[in-house]
Amino acid sequence: MPDKQLLHLVIGGELSDLENNIFKDLTKVDIVGAFPSYEAAKAAWRSKAQATVDNALVRYFIIHAHKLLDPDAEEAADEC
Repeated sequence: MPDKQLLHLVIGGELSDLENNIFKDLTKVDIVGAFPSYEAAKAAWRSKAQATVDNALVRYFIIHAHKLLDPDAEEAADEC
């Protein structure tokens, strides 16, 4: 049986509330993509974050979608 598939999403955009991570306009959220590993997602996140460093209101996030799909699954800390 193959290893468990991991899914990481990278999204971002301009926030209206930096403390609570509330997007200014959900229709303008930048969905960067889905990635098979945390390392690949982190590379995409870093690229987008560095490209938008001049706008203090823009933030990008890595979402561990595999945890949302199977919240009861136990994962080793080094897999994420």
